[in-house]
Amino acid sequence: MADDSLRQRAIALYDRFTHEGMDRRAFFSELSRMAGGAAAANLLLAGIAADPAAAAITAPGDPRIIAKRVRWKVAASRMLTGYRAMPSGTPAAPLPLVMVIHENRGLNPHIEDIARRFALAGFIALAPDFLSARGGTPKDEDKARGLISQLDLDRTTADAVATVAMLAKDPAGNGKVGAVGFCWGGALTDRVAIAAGDSLRAAVPYYGPAPDPTEAVKVKAAMMLHFAGLDDRVNATGRPWVEALRAAHVRYESYLYPNVNHAFNNDTAADRYNADAAKLAWDRTIRFLKTQLA
Repeated sequence: MADDSLRQRAIALYDRFTHEGMDRRAFFSELSRMAGGAAAANLLLAGIAADPAAAAITAPGDPRIIAKRVRWKVAASRMLTGYRAMPSGTPAAPLPLVMVIHENRGLNPHIEDIARRFALAGFIALAPDFLSARGGTPKDEDKARGLISQLDLDRTTADAVATVAMLAKDPAGNGKVGAVGFCWGGALTDRVAIAAGDSLRAAVPYYGPAPDPTEAVKVKAAMMLHFAGLDDRVNATGRPWVEALRAAHVRYESYLYPNVNHAFNNDTAADRYNADAAKLAWDRTIRFLKTQLA
């Protein structure tokens, strides 16, 4: 078991690799030096990186949920694919709707699991695959991150805004749409809040690098922002963004979770996941979205 100091240094190094374009060979060489050898580095990495084989919190075949792959048009020549989940049975009233935006690993089983969790909470959840035009999210996470880094962010934001408009027309929904995103998806959630205007009712970015504070005046959605206390990279952008939202009189709530790492909500990454912070953030998110999308 790695000591806390080594684990935190390894997490910081891993974030340089996954978010700042550090070369894989250089990353592993430095991790091996830190850990005292390649074997120890592999053990350390197993706890830091997400595990694609980790068990889902909400099983794909849960009878309380109807979940399926879907496809929709976002522009004259562009389609997105994604994963839609909603409660089974006949709802007593039209349901609120939420777009779930994936990390820089793409639409993987963990994000599908989160969509199912939203369905159990009484929402229609749609998780787009923003790598649809590249053949969909690959199983290789390094390849997925490389493809995500090549996306045109303006076009991706436009596709997300078009998805909000499409989701608002879902016949089982109440027409009120929110967005929730994690890491890269948290950053995109902020961008959608800027670009979507009144069509987006609520936005919940989890530890996403924030946009230029001057853009805050364009936000019409109510915002709830979640930050990890140990995530200096993101928090350096988050603080000015929160101040700008306040100055622009945007309705917002902002929470900093002490002593937890970036991606604390991702239960497939053992050394990053923090069950207490994840549950608190999730409960706050559900309460907020049910209020804003009622």
